[in-house]
Amino acid sequence: MDLADSGSVFSATAEVDGDLVTVQVTGEVDMATAGAMFQTATRHRASALLLDLRSVSFFDSAALRAVIQLAERFAGSLTVLPSPQVQRVLEISGLLDQPWVRQP
Repeated sequence: MDLADSGSVFSATAEVDGDLVTVQVTGEVDMATAGAMFQTATRHRASALLLDLRSVSFFDSAALRAVIQLAERFAGSLTVLPSPQVQRVLEISGLLDQPWVRQP
């Protein structure tokens, strides 16, 4: 399943393997695209989420809010792989030490 905004380089692709959904996100995650990222991650019946943000080039407060909502929804079973841009936002927001963040 792909959700893409035709006006940007954003894409979110989900792959399901048993109880794990892996969402690969690329491009800019902002107010216009954070909802699509969230919908892609929650569309499938899965108990664990791997959110791969290593190809994200821009990440704003709306994107951060979506990730926090995913952390609540997938409590104890979320893994986030951040890009340097995402890692910086997590650091500024005080969330870099969360157990769901996997640093490179």
